[in-house]
Amino acid sequence: MSAVQASLPDGGTDRLGRRGRGMLIVLCGAIFLEGIDASMMNVALPSMQDDLDMSPSTAQWVVSAYILGYGGFMLLGGRVADLVGRRRTFLFWLVVFLAFSGLGGLATTPWVLILSRFVTGVAAGFLTPAGLSLITTNFAEGPRRTRALLIYAGIASGGFSFGLVLGGLLTAADWRWVFFAPVILTAVVLAGAVRLIPPDRRPERSPHGFDVAGAVAVTAAMLLVVYAVVRAAEVPVAETVVVGAAGIVALVAFVVIEHRSAAPLIRLGVLRSGALVRANLAAILYGGAFFGFVLITTLYLQQVRGWSPIQTGLAVLAVSIDAILSPTLTPHLVRRFGNARVIFGGFLLAVLAYALFLRIDVDWTYAAILPTVFLLGLSFSLVYGPLTITATAGIAGKDQGLAGGLFNTSFQFGAALGLAVVTAVSIAVAGTDTSRAGLLAGYRAALVVPVVAVVLGTVVAALGLSANRRRDEVPTRGA
Repeated sequence: MSAVQASLPDGGTDRLGRRGRGMLIVLCGAIFLEGIDASMMNVALPSMQDDLDMSPSTAQWVVSAYILGYGGFMLLGGRVADLVGRRRTFLFWLVVFLAFSGLGGLATTPWVLILSRFVTGVAAGFLTPAGLSLITTNFAEGPRRTRALLIYAGIASGGFSFGLVLGGLLTAADWRWVFFAPVILTAVVLAGAVRLIPPDRRPERSPHGFDVAGAVAVTAAMLLVVYAVVRAAEVPVAETVVVGAAGIVALVAFVVIEHRSAAPLIRLGVLRSGALVRANLAAILYGGAFFGFVLITTLYLQQVRGWSPIQTGLAVLAVSIDAILSPTLTPHLVRRFGNARVIFGGFLLAVLAYALFLRIDVDWTYAAILPTVFLLGLSFSLVYGPLTITATAGIAGKDQGLAGGLFNTSFQFGAALGLAVVTAVSIAVAGTDTSRAGLLAGYRAALVVPVVAVVLGTVVAALGLSANRRRDEVPTRGA
């Protein structure tokens, strides 16, 4: 608790007192849980694939189902948190998360495993915006909220990187432990949440209820688009076109529903904010690159290099440097240079990190892997937290759940799309060749995808720099 207290706002006392610090610890515990739950699957995937006799495209859905459930219901989760109550929403879906994590550990068929991951992702889709809005509504906008969000983001990314190591350790015993371990941690977080999260203030009441139709439409759109991409290398072109077109139709339907709904998931007017749009575009590209890279890297290390799950987890341990840098170095950089410059620098580091990994070979050593992993951890610490701040700054308190949900939806949709694209490229290039050379060829081709994504993200970040520069020049011209 003292570490969190020391990292809270510069100057002054914490107006929330001990209970407020306790609440921040609980929320950080929940986002840490979600991070390790997502990343452990990457390391355990080859073992699950072998044990349950899954094809590569089916195995990919163990990861993608969670991400799609997560991203697909994030917007509804944010709206429910705003209207029903943030504490109430957080506690209910934490229980669902616990139950379906346990179901995954008991699965004996692929469909049960994938179903459990999807529902667990849906639960996370409600938990994350509720937790984020609990922070943004209890910490006033400014240095206090900025530092709290950077701590929260650092714990989130640290959970993901630590999950890669923990996943290796648990898989070495039995892959089912990557499901049972989160059950234990969820129970601990739940006990703390009941005690430390303060009761909801009277939430805003809406006579129009919730936009369930919008949530179904946006989830269907993401599912169909990702499914079309994943299956592109294995089915006729006509089928890919039809499924992809259905996804676009669902997306158009979502926009129409939001325009006509009395209680939309997204008030389309909020998209007039250039900063918010740029933050979400950057989140899509960064999330896609990061998740796609992690999947291909863990498969490469285990299936081409022949490393064990433990060795694989330890190989990417350096990514966890972001958990240290996000709450310590990043706040100082943001105060000195601003969010836009820090985000731009983080994207440049990601371009370098992924480009270095394009040279992978069948006999790469850990020394060859380390520079990319280290640079990626540094990049994540510079991008994720400042993007979170940019996406929620200037948003009214009643819409903080919406803003947080929109940002996390973008990140998770990018992750799902990135996983789908790298899987499709890898399968298309490798074909039926499962030799080390064949797999390596597929993985090399797939690794081009993260490079392209972060190059595009760098362009988006540069637009943010330009917009900030123009805004700063306005007072000068008027002087």
